[in-house]
Amino acid sequence: MNRTTLGRTGIEVSEYCLGTMTFGTQTSEAHSHTQIEMALDAGIDFLDTAEMYPVNPVLAETVGRTEEIIGNWNATSGRRGEVVIATKHSGQGGFVRPGQPITKDTIEETLNGSLRRLQTDHVDLYQLHWPNRGSYHFRQNWGYDPRKQPSSDAIFDEMCGILEKMKEMETAGKVRAFGLSNESAWGTMNWLEAAKATGGPRVASIQNEYSMLCRLYDTDMGETAYHEDVTLLAFSPLACGYLTGKYQSGAVPEGSRKSIGETMGGRASPRVDAATDAYIDIAAKHGLDPTHMALAWTLTRPFPTIPIFGATTLDQLAHILGGLDVKLTKELMADVDKAHRAHPMPY
Repeated sequence: MNRTTLGRTGIEVSEYCLGTMTFGTQTSEAHSHTQIEMALDAGIDFLDTAEMYPVNPVLAETVGRTEEIIGNWNATSGRRGEVVIATKHSGQGGFVRPGQPITKDTIEETLNGSLRRLQTDHVDLYQLHWPNRGSYHFRQNWGYDPRKQPSSDAIFDEMCGILEKMKEMETAGKVRAFGLSNESAWGTMNWLEAAKATGGPRVASIQNEYSMLCRLYDTDMGETAYHEDVTLLAFSPLACGYLTGKYQSGAVPEGSRKSIGETMGGRASPRVDAATDAYIDIAAKHGLDPTHMALAWTLTRPFPTIPIFGATTLDQLAHILGGLDVKLTKELMADVDKAHRAHPMPY
């Protein structure tokens, strides 16, 4: 397993990350613990979670359960030192603190809650789940209107306050690095400027959706990430299962994400099936499994990228782990580029 670093932090992690958002709903605690062990055996030591997890669905009564499951593994395995754990501070959405934004006053209490559930004294990467000002992610790009946001001065002042508190958490040894999620290029650059102004932690990573079917990151964010050494933690690199081929021809496997949420978070558009078919056909043409191809593709990008993959079952995880050494040819990459031009932004 190749290794990489998170931004300019010097924190070394595997080039793939195990996502845990189904731990506690679709994936039992016992199987969740087995997944962590399987990932470690394959050389993957990077885990991503969030205080609001599990999902599918998100419920008030299960908020925090995923962190608890990971915490129980930390306690029983004695292997906390072998993993790099990333978690997230939820924003105004969801069931954690409805209507309450992320502020300098919410950081410590929220972080302490994650530390208790994770049964650890520090989080390696602490991320903000959503910008307070709003986001164009999760299909909100189609009607995105930045005029609804607060003034840039108010946004910057808020960022500075948060980073001053994050600096305290770093000094206390509770956090090693700071990251963003569902952010934009403008937002990322302002966080970087706020770090300079406050001496607070520099943005190490940004967790945005990214796959062959969702490539909003390719332009302004890609340029920002390359020049500023901000690592993309690409969530949904398999497009919530579309790129595995399991939803082809209208199939909806029992227990799959689509069987739980028919719209797939807005991904089930009239154009997604044709785009998916194009990529599945490319994998077949080049003799590759489509899951392995989709994950390997994320590592070819011209900006630093770590794909976060998840698996509901142990068999699914074993299948993913069996293809992590796949390399893509120039001919295949050319075919992917053609497919992207033919099927841009399918959802």
